[in-house]
Amino acid sequence: MAHVDVLADDVSLSEPTLVEGLPGAGLVGKIATDHLIDEFEMTPFANVHCDALPPVAMYDDDDPTLKPPVRLYVDDGRDLLALRSDVPVSTEAAGQFADCLSDLYDDRNVTPIYISGLPSEKDDAPPSLRGVAAGGAGDRLDEVGIDAPGETGLITGPTGALLGDAVERDRDALGLIVETDPRFPDPEAANVLVRKGLEPLTGLSVPVDALVDRAEEIRDAKERLAQRVHDAEMEQSTQAQPLRMYH
Repeated sequence: MAHVDVLADDVSLSEPTLVEGLPGAGLVGKIATDHLIDEFEMTPFANVHCDALPPVAMYDDDDPTLKPPVRLYVDDGRDLLALRSDVPVSTEAAGQFADCLSDLYDDRNVTPIYISGLPSEKDDAPPSLRGVAAGGAGDRLDEVGIDAPGETGLITGPTGALLGDAVERDRDALGLIVETDPRFPDPEAANVLVRKGLEPLTGLSVPVDALVDRAEEIRDAKERLAQRVHDAEMEQSTQAQPLRMYH
C-alpha cells in the first residue's frame, strides 16, 4: 500500500519547500538534491513506500542499515525538505507516487519544486534556466526573475506526472527546467540550477564550490545511475521536451 512513513514527528515546519531529486535527463535534479542534503547535513524525515516502485533495498558504505530507495530528508531550521531517489521511477508508478505524497503536501503545507533537464547540445554558454508553475505559485517565479520557457513544450516522466497532478488538484507547485547534456551526469547544469533557481526561490545560500571542484568525481559517481535512466524507455525518463509547433 502506498504511504509515507514519517520518521520524525517532532519536526517543526512552517511552509516548507520540497526540492525533488528524481533521476532524469543529466541527473540534474538528483545531483542538486543530493548536494543540498550533504551540504546542509539534512536528517532523515520519512520513507516513501509505493507498490509500483522497484522492490529493492538500499545501503550506504560503512552503514549496514537497509533503507527504501525513495526517502525524504529535512532541515527544519531552513524549512526545507528534499526528496532523494536512488532508482528511476517509471511513468506507470507516477500516478501512485503522486497520490503517495499528496497527504504530506496537504498536512505540512508543502510547496514542491520539481526539476527537469532539457536535453541540449553543450557549448561555451552556461545552461539556461526557465520556470513553470501550477496553482498560485507563478508569483514566486516573477518575484525572483525566473523567466518562462521561450517555446511550447512538455515535461515527461514522473516529474511531468507530479506537475500534472498539481495542475489537476490546483495545488501550488514550481517546476525548474535547465538545459543539460542528456548523455552524461551534468554537475554544471546542477550548479546553474542551484544558483539561479533554488537559491532565489528558497532564499537560502547554498555553497556550490563542491559541485564545481568535484565535478568529475560527481560525474563518475553518478554514471551507473545515469546508464539505468538512459536504458529506460524515453517516455519513462523525466525531461522537458520542446514541441516546436506553430499556434
